[in-house]
Amino acid sequence: MDMLLLAELSINGVFVGLMYALVAAGIVLIYKTSGIANLAQGALAMMGGYAAWAFTAMVGLPIWLAIPIALAVMFLAGVALERFALRRMVGQPIIMVIMLTLGLEIMLRGVLPGLFGSAVKRLDVGIPNTPLFLGDLFLNRATLIGGSVSFVLILLAIAFFNSRLGIIMRAVSDDQSASWSVGIRVERAIAIAWGLSAMMATTAGVLWGATQGVDWSLSLLLIKALAIAILGGLDSLPGVLIAGIIVGLAESLATGILDPIVGGGTRDVVASVIIVLTLLLRPHGLFGREHIERV
Repeated sequence: MDMLLLAELSINGVFVGLMYALVAAGIVLIYKTSGIANLAQGALAMMGGYAAWAFTAMVGLPIWLAIPIALAVMFLAGVALERFALRRMVGQPIIMVIMLTLGLEIMLRGVLPGLFGSAVKRLDVGIPNTPLFLGDLFLNRATLIGGSVSFVLILLAIAFFNSRLGIIMRAVSDDQSASWSVGIRVERAIAIAWGLSAMMATTAGVLWGATQGVDWSLSLLLIKALAIAILGGLDSLPGVLIAGIIVGLAESLATGILDPIVGGGTRDVVASVIIVLTLLLRPHGLFGREHIERV
């Protein structure tokens, strides 16, 4: 393969992977706080993209105002989901809670396109559509900007878990009963985690919406995000960064190298293969903690 093409695929793949990783970071954030794998994260990204589009196209707000309002609305939506859906499942088997999040994913995937229409909605955040040339390299400008923003936000999320509130959330994840005993409001910590996760999903939805438009397909980011969260470790935000780069590179290189051989479609297979191999070979991921129960 031409080295120039290989470099283009690699660079674009890294930044695409970082955009995937922003969705995965929301999954990890909730898992680190409540021990629940949120399978509704893709739908929350789609919902955030639709919210930003609605505030611009339907309400008439400028994009610089629509995005912060969409973030605030989605924070409240995340808190409401935890309060009125997830909290009602306290005491139920963990598999039932996970199935509830999957049900929310499927429901939102059908309801939102039904409300706003199935056509792709253009979301203009001011990123030029023209490609970027670095010497002879042909790069996607929107992907580079989106990946850079995602990288900064994930670093902020890592720093957040070293703050006082972040330490409280980690304590809640480790032992909810002990957290209660020292006066930590467990429900509030989990609700904040859901709100912050919805905001991260919204940011990813806006960035992807600016790249490919807003429609139901944004919910498919869930598969990429799950592959990254599982590979990096469900309780490791730094692992999300590394795993995001790995998944993005693998997808991009598979598209450039294998698609011409097999006729296409490899991009959609990579994430599934990574999920299966990780669960078989290293179930706790590259950087996740291995939980050993003694009975």
